[in-house]
Amino acid sequence: MPANLSRLCFIFNPISGTNRRFDLRGLLHRQLGKQYALSYEIRPTEYAGHAEELARTAAAEGFGIVVAVGGDGTVNEVGRGLLGTGAAMAVLPRGSGNGLARHLGIPMDAAAAVSLLRRPRVLPIDVGRLNGRPFFCTAGLGFDAHVSRCFAEAGTRGLATYVRVALREYGRYRPTPVTIELGGQQLQSDCYMLAFANAAQYGNNAYIAPLADIRDGLLDLCLIDHMPLSRAIRVAYGLAAGSLPSSGAVVYHTARTVRVTAPHPLGFHLDGDFAGEAREIQVELEPLALPVVVGTAFR
Repeated sequence: MPANLSRLCFIFNPISGTNRRFDLRGLLHRQLGKQYALSYEIRPTEYAGHAEELARTAAAEGFGIVVAVGGDGTVNEVGRGLLGTGAAMAVLPRGSGNGLARHLGIPMDAAAAVSLLRRPRVLPIDVGRLNGRPFFCTAGLGFDAHVSRCFAEAGTRGLATYVRVALREYGRYRPTPVTIELGGQQLQSDCYMLAFANAAQYGNNAYIAPLADIRDGLLDLCLIDHMPLSRAIRVAYGLAAGSLPSSGAVVYHTARTVRVTAPHPLGFHLDGDFAGEAREIQVELEPLALPVVVGTAFR
């Protein structure tokens, strides 16, 4: 194993997940014992954005692998901190959805996820940017961004809360007319939702773009204009079954860069976290910009 990959820094979000008794130190002692010739440190986060700072510092200190211990929000922060540093990101999934970890074939079992770090397999992945802000799994406009904002205000986490919020907001949300420029063409749409998928799923095995390849240099765009009940049922089934492209309920495009303009500010999310509003949105992809630890079955 190269020397730099033997130094690990675990960036630990203590409020991620539902198990507040999670014993990270004990887990690492059991899984990364002295026989593996690894050294590691644990650095807990204390506030929003702290994981990005801690990751950047760890990379500057020579840690070869920086591990995001948390959900997709923590993963996004750690990834942002590591861009351009040469250090690799690993994920110990502890969140509600764990979209990137699932796409990369990282086990949801904590012990199994940590065991990958004994002999890590590192590959570079593409990185998306929306108005300059990085995302690693998915970003989106419209309904999914609206739900992410309401979910953040719900007070509880987890899949059940997300579904409850989505069902409640389905009857309230209205599409927004937008202009979409990609691949030399211009599209007009009453945008109910537009997802930019670098990876295949949102999380919890909800596949927004089952054919997305996180290493192909392209984003998979999933566009939905209107959402009557019959279409909503097909979309919900397609997300769960991984069959959305064949459902006839959505339109897909692939592109390296996309520009979206709207008559009024449109909400957007980055990796599931509501991130703001804008009337002009520029999305682009940086091919193979971040090295990550992947699961044994990932191809």
